[in-house]
Amino acid sequence: MATRPRTIQIYLPNGDPRGIRVAELTTSIVRVVEVPRSLLQEFQRMPEASQVALYFLFGDGESEDAVLYIGQSGNVGDRLNIHNCKKDFWNKALVVISLTNNLTQTHALYLEWLSIKVANDVARYSLENGTGGSKPHTPAPLQADCEEIFDTARTLIATLGFPVFEPVAVKSDVTEPVDYFYCKSGGADGIGEYTPEGFVMLKGSKGRLTAVASCGVNNEARRNNLIASGVMKEDGGMLVFAKDHAFSSPSSAAMTLLGRTANGWVEWKNSDGKTLDEVKRKTI
Repeated sequence: MATRPRTIQIYLPNGDPRGIRVAELTTSIVRVVEVPRSLLQEFQRMPEASQVALYFLFGDGESEDAVLYIGQSGNVGDRLNIHNCKKDFWNKALVVISLTNNLTQTHALYLEWLSIKVANDVARYSLENGTGGSKPHTPAPLQADCEEIFDTARTLIATLGFPVFEPVAVKSDVTEPVDYFYCKSGGADGIGEYTPEGFVMLKGSKGRLTAVASCGVNNEARRNNLIASGVMKEDGGMLVFAKDHAFSSPSSAAMTLLGRTANGWVEWKNSDGKTLDEVKRKTI
């Protein structure tokens, strides 16, 4: 997705930044309402609750085991009430509606299909929906509307802290090549990128199978979670990353790869042998 400068407005209906938040682009009719599950009754009193909408249910898991459900409804308030009774995992809902209340069921069905498809391609979350079925029949003019709505919604959703549709790794560009960093020690062979979200370990990186005693409880738990969720898989006596994965810091990425305590700012080096510290911190 091409990026460009945008102005986003976030409104707090009750003044609490931890409560319901309403986000919109100043030039668009698309609005995203973030609803904490504990405030679902408050949302029911808002006019948005009775509209046709695309919605997302988010759980509390860490990045390696986060669960997401994507759906659509002709009356989103009623549908969320049903999920409140029948689905346990979620604690926040994001609701995409139109300021002019002109979304139709056809819009919603196409947006649901497209959202599930892109979310599965990006693979940041484990989707309860599965594959999402086949593409619904949508007339070309209406499909064009849906593509524009989706483009706006993905920006608003990511701004609210849920990058459902944003690739974990930076895509290489001819004019701006990605600066890769490497970590090779004790048989481990990792490659990654330093991004605005943290440090991304790229698919195919190989880590030590067994952690040493000094690994630490938190790091060992992180490794076990990644194995349980399928991010890392045993192959040939190594733990191989089955997909790109974002870590909160270079050090947590290095420790997971090496199975020991590690300073990621020193362990990760570019193709010229310069450490991440030299490239990203000492040049500032």
